Amino acid sequence: MYVDPRLLRHVQDSSGMDAAEAARLIQDVLAFHDERVEEWVRRRHRELKTYGARNEQIFTRLREELRATVVAPPDLSERQLRRIIYG
Repeated sequence: MYVDPRLLRHVQDSSGMDAAEAARLIQDVLAFHDERVEEWVRRRHRELKTYGARNEQIFTRLREELRATVVAPPDLSERQLRRIIYG
């Protein structure tokens, strides 16, 4: 997995880690966030349904959360979110 050298240097400088440790940390974080938008939407929808949220609330929340992800996906409409869930 590619690690941006500027990010690597920043993590090293801010943490005191050596290059290998910093690269491993960055790769772990990137792997954690390596989820396609469709997978993320389905997973979050299931999680929110589990806690009793209604679709009206869920779709609003999904749009808000998507805007704050590490790598911002396209701004999906409620209709697009529904199509991801229900096909």
